[in-house]
Amino acid sequence: MRAQFVLSEIGVGLRRNLTMTFAVIVSVALSLGLFGASLLMRDQVSTMKGYWYDKVNVSIFFCNKNDADTGANCAKGAATEQQKNDILAELHRLPIVQTVQHETSDQAYKHYKEQFGDTPVAGLVTPDQLPESFRVKLKDPTKYDVIKSAFSERPGVQEVQDQRDTVEPLFNLLNGMNIAALCVMGLMLIVALMLIVNTVRVSAFSRRRETGIMRLVGASSFYIQMPFILEAAIAGLLGAAFACVLIVGGKAILINNWLAQKIQVINFIGWDSVAQVLPLVLLIGLLMPALAAFFALRKYLKV
Repeated sequence: MRAQFVLSEIGVGLRRNLTMTFAVIVSVALSLGLFGASLLMRDQVSTMKGYWYDKVNVSIFFCNKNDADTGANCAKGAATEQQKNDILAELHRLPIVQTVQHETSDQAYKHYKEQFGDTPVAGLVTPDQLPESFRVKLKDPTKYDVIKSAFSERPGVQEVQDQRDTVEPLFNLLNGMNIAALCVMGLMLIVALMLIVNTVRVSAFSRRRETGIMRLVGASSFYIQMPFILEAAIAGLLGAAFACVLIVGGKAILINNWLAQKIQVINFIGWDSVAQVLPLVLLIGLLMPALAAFFALRKYLKV
C-alpha cells in the first residue's frame, strides 16, 4: 500500500511539473553528455600520445661544410668521422636508447623529395645542404632532455631535435578543447542543479496540503520526502539515458563513420572506452538529482 502511494505521488508530481521536469531532463542530458565526451576525449588524447610518441625519434643533426657560420659547434666545419663514432658509441651505452639509425645526406635528400614531390620547393635544396643525422628511438620518449643535454653542445653537432614538437601543438589543442568542454559541462551542471532544486520546491509547495496531512497522521520525514526524491532521480536518470544515447551516437556517427574514414592516421578509441563511461554517466544522473532534492527538501518538509 505504501509503495503504491509513493508511486502515485511520483506520477502526480511529474504531471504537475511536466515543463520543468523536461527542462531538468534536457539540462542533465547536455551536462552529462559533455562530461562523458570530456572523459572520452581525455582517453583519445592519451591514446594518440602513446601511438605517436612511440613513433617519433630524436634527431642529432651533424654539421656539414655549409654550416661553418651557423654556430660555435660548427665553427670548425663538417663533423668528423671520429666525432660521429664517439657520439654513436655513447648513444649505444645509454640505457634509455632503443635503436640508432644513421641517415646520410643522400638519404635525407631522398626523403625530402618524397615529401615535397614535384613542387617548386623541391628544387631549392641540394643533397649537400641536408645534414647527416642519427635517428634515435628512445625506450621512453619523455626522456628527450637527456639526449639534448648530452649532445647539443658537442663539437660537430648542429642541432638536437625532438620530433614530438611537431605533434605537441595538436595535443595542446585537444587538451584545451577538453578543458573548454569541462567548463561548459560545469556551467550546465549548475543550471541543472538549480532547475532540480526549483522543481522540487515548486512540487513541495503545490502539495503542501497533502504533506501537512501526512505529518498529522505521523508519517516519517523520509517517507514524506521519498516521492519528491524519486521524481528528481527519475528525471535525472532519463537525462542520463539521453546523454548515453548522445555519446553512443557521437561515437558511431562522428568517429566511426566520419573521422575514422577521413583521418586514417589516428588510432581512435574503441567501444571499450565508451562502455566504461556509460555506467558512470548513469550513476551520476541518478544520484546527483536525488541528493539535490534531499537537501532542498530538508528546509520544507520537517516533521
